[in-house]
Parts: sequence; C-alpha cells; structure tokens
Amino acid sequence: MNVYTINGQLHQLIKNTEPQKLLHRLVNDIDRQCDAGEIPLRLAVTRTGEQDWDYELDVIKVPDGKMTGQLSSIFSFRKRKFGRTNEFNIAFLVPTGIDCSIGGHAGDATPAARLLASVADNIILHPNVVNASDINEQPANCVYVEGSLIARLMMGEISLQKVRSNRILVVTEKRADSAWPVDQVINTANAANATLGTNCVKVVVLEKEISMAMTYAQSGRPNGNIEGLEELLNVLEKERGHYDAVALATKISPAINIEEQFHKYFEGEGPNPWGGVEATLTHTISSLFKVPAAHAPTMEDMALRMISVGQVDPRKAAEAISTSYMFCILKGLHQSPQVIPAAGISYDPSLISAEDVSCMVIPDHCIGIPTIAALLQGIPVIAVRNNTNLMQNDLAALGFETGKLFYADNYLEAAGLACALKEGIRPASVLRPLAKLPVQFVGSRNNHHVYAR
Repeated sequence: MNVYTINGQLHQLIKNTEPQKLLHRLVNDIDRQCDAGEIPLRLAVTRTGEQDWDYELDVIKVPDGKMTGQLSSIFSFRKRKFGRTNEFNIAFLVPTGIDCSIGGHAGDATPAARLLASVADNIILHPNVVNASDINEQPANCVYVEGSLIARLMMGEISLQKVRSNRILVVTEKRADSAWPVDQVINTANAANATLGTNCVKVVVLEKEISMAMTYAQSGRPNGNIEGLEELLNVLEKERGHYDAVALATKISPAINIEEQFHKYFEGEGPNPWGGVEATLTHTISSLFKVPAAHAPTMEDMALRMISVGQVDPRKAAEAISTSYMFCILKGLHQSPQVIPAAGISYDPSLISAEDVSCMVIPDHCIGIPTIAALLQGIPVIAVRNNTNLMQNDLAALGFETGKLFYADNYLEAAGLACALKEGIRPASVLRPLAKLPVQFVGSRNNHHVYAR
C-alpha cells in the first residue's frame, strides 16, 4: 500500500463556471487521471489560468481493492439547505506545505487563530495552525481536527461532535540507530498524562519502520511518498474500539542532504519540508478509520541532536527548543472532536455540521476541497492577502455569489470582517466614501431608467 502524488491539468474551463459544474468537471478529470486502485486523499489546485487549472493530487494505491470500502470519496457532497445562526463558527485554514508566510512554519499562525477565536463561538482549525512541536497554545474554543475531516465537514459529509476527552493511541516505530526517539515518545505521552490530564491509553512500537520520504511537487510544494503502512493499519484495526484518536511519531527521510536541509529550514528558507508528507499520512488514517489523527516527526539522523542551530527564524523557534516535537499533537488530540456521519442526523447542539460553519478564513490564492466546498455551500470566505504562499490562483474567478468573497490585507482586518459578518453589518458600511444606492424608476415612460447621483 503506497501513498504518492500525481499531477493533473483541467482544460477548457470557462471563467466563472457554475460551481456544481466545476466540481463535476474536476471529479471527471481526476477519475481519468487515476489508475485502478488509486484513491484520492488530498487536492491542491496550484494555478488557475483563463481556461485551465493545474492541480496536484495525493493518492493512496490500494492493491486488490483492499480497504476501499472504508474510503469514501473526498468529493462526496451534501448541499446544506440553510445556515444556522445560533452560533458564529469560523473555519480557519492555513494549508500545509505551501510556504505560507504566516502559519507555514511551527505554530506561527497561533496568534491569528487566537484573534479570530475571540470573535467566534468556535474556531475550527487543523493541526498545522497551532502545532509548535512541544508547544501548543491553541484557543480554548478551538475545534482541533485533521485537515481531511475539515474538508468532509465543509462538503456536508460528516459532522463533528465535541468531546470532553479522548482515548489517545500513541504509535511510533523501533529505531535501529538509537532507542532515544522511542524513549522520548514514551516520556512525552507520560508527561501529557501527568500534566495535562490526557488519556494516552497505550504506546505501540512498530517493529518495522514506515517509509516516509519527503519529495517536492512541480509547484514547489513539499509532499512525499509513503510505503510500508500495512503493520500500522493492522495495529489500528486490531485496536479499533479501544481508542478515539491516533498520535503518530515516525521518521521522515529527506530527499537531500539532511544537515543542509536542517540549517536551511531553521534559517527560514522555503516551506516546511516535512509537513506535506505528514498531512498525507494523517489524511490516510483519518479517512480509513474515521478518527482524528496527527503526526510528529522523530529525528531523521541522531547526529542532528548535537548540531547547534544558533538563533533561528522566530517562526521556527518552537522547534529549536523542542525534543520530541510531539506534545503539541497530544494536547490537540485530547479534545479533538469525534466524526459522525452527517446523513440522517437530527439537530444536536454538541454537533458541528456544514450548516454551522458561518465563514471560512484562508490565505489568498488557496484552492482545495474546503474552498470548493465553501463555494458550493454559499459559505462566506475571507481571503488574507499578506499570508503569501506558493499558490497561483485567482479566487475571484471561481464565481462566488455577491457578498460571499471578501479580501483582507491581514488577519487584523480579517477579524474585523468576521466580526461584521457576525453582527450582520455590511462591511462596506464602515468604509468611506459611502456609495449611494442606484435608483431605478419603472413605468410606462421611464421603464428601466437607472441612475445614481
């Protein structure tokens, strides 16, 4: 069972294509791109042109159709009929591995998340937003959930049920070079139980290492190839019913010289090289077992422990002072929501469904399943311009309804826009100059005459 990335291009698009037709075109094109046994896990649209799109698709190759019954399509869609207004809930995404200037490093989107959380009842975010190795200062009202589950929530396929606590299964792998990484994982799980009150129920040490190799896609987006998942999947199947969330700590092998990559990363050069393959692994686990999952990388080369990184880019500083890189995911998974099929459920205040998402905040230029879902569901999107990244997309060309796409120069402005949406205030009302309304006179003599003074 392998996981890897394929490239695709969607041709002959008409600008502002009707959203449902757009999704249909995309699904059909991806079906043509995928060979037998290749099942899509994660989509990133990397460039939108006048009549074509470039995209990158992470897929899992399942031999002989094994486990395909457990994998529902990432394009499964249930149209919401209304949006609830009893709470104001923000979905806050900073896609992994696209070199976002804010949130593309080590938990450096946390201040933005805390700001947005102050104007929301709940802020739905994924691990990449707040994970900072052995630090996690997530907002108290956050709903911490793996990215593929946010995509399925936005598409209307699942609901998320808030919980008080989860049983966390911790999985790592035996290391031939040193016992230190395994000891650190065990110590971190015990520390979380002792200080945070988590319920880490067991640490499973796989005899055989998972092969996670970091690579780069055509867009420059880091991704990776994963092999040797069978032992992990067998463990999760055997332990099913004894855990509510999965914390993974495994090695990622870089594609280039490890020491060179190490120093470049801490100096702030380029995107997080490990985040893409981590996201692909957690997408796989969450999609197969319908539970929250998060991953922490263990040290590739033990010699790196002795390398002094000096004073690093502030956005990477959390990693420079961490050892296991794992405490953040245990804190996040402690109260990560459970996955409930959305179809046929009655209203339950402990559930968050597509109907409960009030708006979505993303970096400008980012198009993935959540953005397409917001377009289809009529959920307002706030795109933040100063969170620059590798993507080359024009959100305005997607054909959002009037009043459903807003641009903010920064997250301070995004919080103001979110607050205006919450209070039902037309954002243009607080800007100047204030435009006059057009006036139309309709009658036999002045039919369809429109003017504005």
